[in-house]
Amino acid sequence: MASYRLLIKPSALKELERVPREQRRRLATRMRQLAGQPRPPGAEKLSGHDLCRVRQGNYRILYEIIDHDLTVLVIKIGHRREVYR
Repeated sequence: MASYRLLIKPSALKELERVPREQRRRLATRMRQLAGQPRPPGAEKLSGHDLCRVRQGNYRILYEIIDHDLTVLVIKIGHRREVYR
């Protein structure tokens, strides 16, 4: 299986900067893992959207998988309480 490119929207990067340092490091590691395996165990497809989500502690990463282009596009990063709004 080929490795996917990881793209992060500028708005998602701003959201990542607001996360505490230790969690930010864990989220960055988790996003890098998505490039190798875009559908890891525990990832769920959101109903009504073409987005998937993975959990990292109390934070969520919402992303889109573009298979024909071998790309993972991170759309949103945030606390579980706020990310789905």
